[in-house]
Amino acid sequence: MRCGEFVMPGLAEVVRKIHRRLQHVLGAVALASLPLALAAAQPDPVPRGVYLLGPGDLITIRALDAEEISDKPVRIGSNGFITLPLVGKVRAGGLTSDQLEAELAARLRPLIRIPEVSINVVEMRSQPVSIIGAVNSPGVHQLQGRKTLVEMLSLAGGVRQDAGHSVKITRQMGWGRIPLRNATVDSTGRFIVAEVNLKEIVEARNPETNIQIMPDDVISVPRAEMIYVIGEVRKSGGFTLGERETISVLQALSLAEGLDHTAAPQNARILRLSPGAPKRTEIAVDLKKILAGKEADVSLDPDDILFVPDSKSKNVALRSLEAVVQIGTGVAIYRR
Repeated sequence: MRCGEFVMPGLAEVVRKIHRRLQHVLGAVALASLPLALAAAQPDPVPRGVYLLGPGDLITIRALDAEEISDKPVRIGSNGFITLPLVGKVRAGGLTSDQLEAELAARLRPLIRIPEVSINVVEMRSQPVSIIGAVNSPGVHQLQGRKTLVEMLSLAGGVRQDAGHSVKITRQMGWGRIPLRNATVDSTGRFIVAEVNLKEIVEARNPETNIQIMPDDVISVPRAEMIYVIGEVRKSGGFTLGERETISVLQALSLAEGLDHTAAPQNARILRLSPGAPKRTEIAVDLKKILAGKEADVSLDPDDILFVPDSKSKNVALRSLEAVVQIGTGVAIYRR
């Protein structure tokens, strides 16, 4: 008799079961080590108790003693269901990975005495991200796979010319902290809010702020604040600050293409809104001395009005121009 010709009754089946269990254990170890191996490429693992599976998501299922469904990629259908051997049609959309594991285990229990099921989310294909504000296509966009902030802004058609200098991200606490230094928890304790400098990410000056976006994030791009230059200038109107947070009187005068020949720059005024005040405060500015370098340049606050009169201007004329700006008519708006 040659070695291997005799096998005890039932031993072959026992060996096969042991082999399958070893495969399952080794596979579980591999799955556990996978996030470590891919940490650089995928820094934010999917929170199992938070992420709701949706149409288009790709998952893999590992089920002990159920080789028919193990280690095979499964795409969730547009109706939210998956169809598997042994268990048939199962609803996956709207469930977490843990909930789907429990459902599959219940379906397998009549066939396997102690079913053990684990699920890994390979691709996130259908999760909403709200992008609002100064973008070309605001609304709810689907997060397909892993996307960064810049990629999501591109999906929204990019930012408009009147976009401000920052972008705000609001995230549910269940997805973990936003990896930015200025991230803070809101007053309800349910959300984390952070801001990113728009110019820095557009110019790739600070790549680490181009963070990965998670499902249900809200990306807000506020409109740029404005200043106004009216009176005896070549191009009166409103000017957006754009990426700038502040602007000086001389910079504003440059945007207005300089003084008109009838201007009285020594009598210029800044009209500034004060919190709670019914009227704007007048601040005298001698543009003639500033232009000559005899006085320091002055900073303008958002929504300030720089008024340059001529030699015949009276306060009543200045107040009339202020009213025009306040009601939003008669003043052209210029974007940088």
